[in-house]
Amino acid sequence: MTTPAIDRSSRLRAGLIGIAVLALVVASFATLDLHWAEFLSASELKKMSGFGASFFPPETSLPFLRKTLQASAETVAMSMLGTVIAAAAGLLLALPASAKGGPFARALHAVSRLLLNVLRSIPELVWASLLLVAAGLGPFPGTLALAIHTTGVLGRLFAESIENAPPEPALALRIRGVGPARVFFWATLPQVLPQQLSYSLYRWENNIRAAAVLGVVGAGGLGQMLYYHLSLFQMHEACTVLMAMVLLVGAVDAASFGVRRWMNR
Repeated sequence: MTTPAIDRSSRLRAGLIGIAVLALVVASFATLDLHWAEFLSASELKKMSGFGASFFPPETSLPFLRKTLQASAETVAMSMLGTVIAAAAGLLLALPASAKGGPFARALHAVSRLLLNVLRSIPELVWASLLLVAAGLGPFPGTLALAIHTTGVLGRLFAESIENAPPEPALALRIRGVGPARVFFWATLPQVLPQQLSYSLYRWENNIRAAAVLGVVGAGGLGQMLYYHLSLFQMHEACTVLMAMVLLVGAVDAASFGVRRWMNR
């Protein structure tokens, strides 16, 4: 049972954290130049309502819907391929990032962690902008950008799951003289694989949204369609693309949630 002193200490820490967060929020409002009065004025609200009304009705011609469907398939392919590549690369980097032991293992651990931090600290949009210079326009740089950033995210999550895996099964195999590779595949991996698959599915959901945004810099998919039609002020076509984005994200979220729920049964 917890003692009253520990309870008081936990409440005190929670209260201090809450006060610090509140102070940061207040400081943010105080330091940013936010023009709420102008933003919510009658004239601005009228402009926003007129701008929103210009999107309707959406474009529903068959050729355009077919083009939107092709862009949706391209967005799904980009996100799925980027996630698969990232899951494989993340697992390879997670092994040294979770290594323990002598000086060499500790150095490998530090280098791998640093690499994972660098990969995930740069957003997908920045990676895509950099890769466009080398790979040109199209879905290829967008897929690579998703894979690179997601490798950093999944690699860190995979490393944490490996470090937190119960050590008893692996220890039982080591005592019997089983090699490190076989210990990992027969003891550690079966324990962490369901959690790693869940992480990968969740990142796939996020990558669908990111893939839709990456098209803004010319990386293909729905985002490129949206940027093109908005730049030409073709609001009805842009509305159809936005609706396709919402439907696509909702469908992928539902599918991923269903698979993760089935895995956790």
